[in-house]
Parts: sequence; C-alpha cells; structure tokens
Amino acid sequence: MKQYAWLAGAMIMAGSSLWAADSENPFVGRWALTIPGGGAGWLGITEEKGYFDGGILWGGGSVVPVSAVMFSDDGDQVYVTRAREVKRKDASGKVIRTHLFSEVLIGRVEGDEIKFMSLNPRDNGKGFARDEFSGKRIPPLPAKPDLSQIKYGDEITLFNGQNLDGWRLTDRNQVCGWFVADGVLNNDPKQEDGKPHKSYGNLRTEKEFEDFTLSLDTKLAKNGNSGIYLRGIYEVQVADTFGHGLDSHNMGGIYSRITPTASAEKPAGEWQHFDITLCNRHVTVVLNGRKIIDNQALLGCTGGALWSDESRPGPIYLQGDHTGIQYRNITLKPIVK
Repeated sequence: MKQYAWLAGAMIMAGSSLWAADSENPFVGRWALTIPGGGAGWLGITEEKGYFDGGILWGGGSVVPVSAVMFSDDGDQVYVTRAREVKRKDASGKVIRTHLFSEVLIGRVEGDEIKFMSLNPRDNGKGFARDEFSGKRIPPLPAKPDLSQIKYGDEITLFNGQNLDGWRLTDRNQVCGWFVADGVLNNDPKQEDGKPHKSYGNLRTEKEFEDFTLSLDTKLAKNGNSGIYLRGIYEVQVADTFGHGLDSHNMGGIYSRITPTASAEKPAGEWQHFDITLCNRHVTVVLNGRKIIDNQALLGCTGGALWSDESRPGPIYLQGDHTGIQYRNITLKPIVK
C-alpha cells in the first residue's frame, strides 16, 4: 500500500474543505473493511445537501456515527475521524480525567478498493500508532425478493440433539462452554472466583450456506444475552428484553442495524421460536409466530462478524461469549437459485 506522511496528511486535513458532491464521488457508498488485526469492519459515507457524514463498525459492538468526514482539496483523499475516550487514573485506579482522542483514517480509492492508513494517538499522548488496512466497495443491493416465489431444497437438521457433531468453535483457542443435555444445546460460560477470566467461544456449523430459512427454539435466563449469526456476518439479537420496547439491540433485531416493528419476545425462562429468512441480502424475522422484520435490506455486517464480505457463503454461528443460553430444534432449508 502507498505510504502516507502523517504530518503532511494532518496539514492537508486542517486546510481541507467540503467540496461539492456529485454522483461521481468515489468515496460515497458502503465499504466492507478488513480492519487491523484481520477483524470485520464497515464504513458508510453519505452525502446530503453538500455535506458529508458517515457511520462505522470497528470489529465488535454497534454501528456508530463518525466524528467527521472530510476531503483533501483535490478530492483524492478522505479523512474519517472517530473519537474514543481515554481515562486518566491516579495510583489508586480512580479516574481523575477523561480525554477524547480522535483517530484519523486517511483513505484513497483505487477502483472498487479503498486503502487506509490510521493515525491513532497513544493513550499517553506521545505519538501515534500507525496501521494500514483496506476495504472493498459493497455492490448495490439487489431488488427485494418475492418470498412467495422462492424454492427450497431439502431441510437440513443442524443439531442432532445428541452431541456437537457438525459444530465447532469459531476460535479453537477459546474455552468451550457448549454441551448437550436432554436433547438441548446448552452454553454455560462460568467464571471461577479468584481465577483468571476464561474466554468462552462462539459455536458455528461446519457447513456454510448462502440463502436459507433457519428455524430454531431458544430459551434465555434472566438477563441472558446471545446471538444468531446468519452466514457468519449478520447477528439476530437474542436477549432478555421482555417489556423493553423497540430497539435494534433487543430480541429479534438485526444488531444495531434493523429495529423490529413489534415486541414479540416472551419473558425469560420460556422457550421462544424463530423463523429467519435470508435472501438476496434481505432478511425476514418471525419471532413466536409474529413477523417483526419484513424483508428488510441488510446494509452490511454486524459487530462480531467473521468477515465483512457479504458475497461469500458462511456458517450459522451462535454467540457463546456472553451468558448462558439454550437452543433446540435447529433446522435449515436452503433456497435454491
């Protein structure tokens, strides 16, 4: 990747202006990122009434607004800034001051690829950490599919109710809290008092899939939290949010991306049923017999995705690094194209 001089870049940024946008602006759009360290990220840059804005996903968590989107005077470079908190602590560990540091992502477009260098202030305020990473332009969304016309292949039983055959951890170096009892897939990520924190793993299918309808039952304990990842990149939230109202972080939402139109979850401790259809980068979620997301477009991966490429097949994976969870009756019907 072409090197960028961070000082020259900062000087250009300070004197840059928001140049008039048109349909030829190469930066506007959605980008599937592979962030430093190899994790999945996403960047969306928009233009409205001559002003630019953006949202970003950086590995885990939610899609959040960026602080600013700016351009060099010649329009060849984009500068995306995102803020993060740095807490100063005294010798006892008490927070005495909180600073906002801004990481600057300096990018150039080369065809359908965007190449970045990041300048991230070190927590001690002495210099910058520098990383290089890249992303690819996400193709335009296909038309909304007519779900009444889709055809399915034979139903596949993903969980046999007896053992973990056909499943493995997404990261084999983590601790497996998953086991089978009485025909139910359980996760029990227990921590031991006085001992180092255990990093529990997420469970994925060995097989990978393109488009499909997934059906399963799940049961949460009080304050339980898990997730169902479609193709390894889109998380359908599984959480004890009974009575919490509508939010993309609540039960059945596409995490931080699509808010359900209705609250259909049951109280903790009850079995709940999902039917989830993924087709042509659109998703439909039926929870406990009620449609709460109706054939809505997916604009990019969600936090915790295995990768950011929405075109490749991927596994079903179940989040196991938060709290205990139970699943059963996991089946999938592939869509035939």
